[in-house]
Amino acid sequence: MTIKVGITGGIGSGKSFVSSIFKTMGIPFYDADREAKFLMNHDLDLRRGLIDIFGVEVYQADGSLDRRWLAKQVFGDSDKLNLLNSIVHPIVIRHAERWAEKQIAAYSLKEAALLIESGSYKSLDCLILVRAPEPLRIERVMQRDNVSRAEVIERINKQMTEEEKQKYVNFTILNDGVSPLLPQILQIHQQILDRQWSK
Repeated sequence: MTIKVGITGGIGSGKSFVSSIFKTMGIPFYDADREAKFLMNHDLDLRRGLIDIFGVEVYQADGSLDRRWLAKQVFGDSDKLNLLNSIVHPIVIRHAERWAEKQIAAYSLKEAALLIESGSYKSLDCLILVRAPEPLRIERVMQRDNVSRAEVIERINKQMTEEEKQKYVNFTILNDGVSPLLPQILQIHQQILDRQWSK
């Protein structure tokens, strides 16, 4: 049976870049955030749930999700954000599990920003955390999203800290722009193949 591996990290940690390296090594890769966007547009149960809670305005005239409108509704409103997550996460988790069951490689990789927070880590065999120093994370996101330092810090403060995430993971990759990534990835790759991991 294919080993199910999760990879997560805080905003700006570079988890997507690290995941892309695993992908080039032939590891089947599930991008939970990208798939969530797809499902919010195409899964009928999810669409109905979003309309029930947020109203028909959540979808545009062409039927596509109005992501900017939805983001405004949940920004700064933890109750609405929790409601949104309670609808989206279970459907994405089930979708990912069905995807993982179809993979025939030695292991598959699921990347998600909220892998731990959503509880989806419980269905995985082991977890990888990508870490980076906070000042570097802030600079990366400022450049990537063209936002202010204050906005990035606000986003970081709303996420589970790296220290909290560390309690749940089996492997850690340091993506600080100095430590070479490939040796870290190759070592973890071999340990997963050998089923050598511990809490």
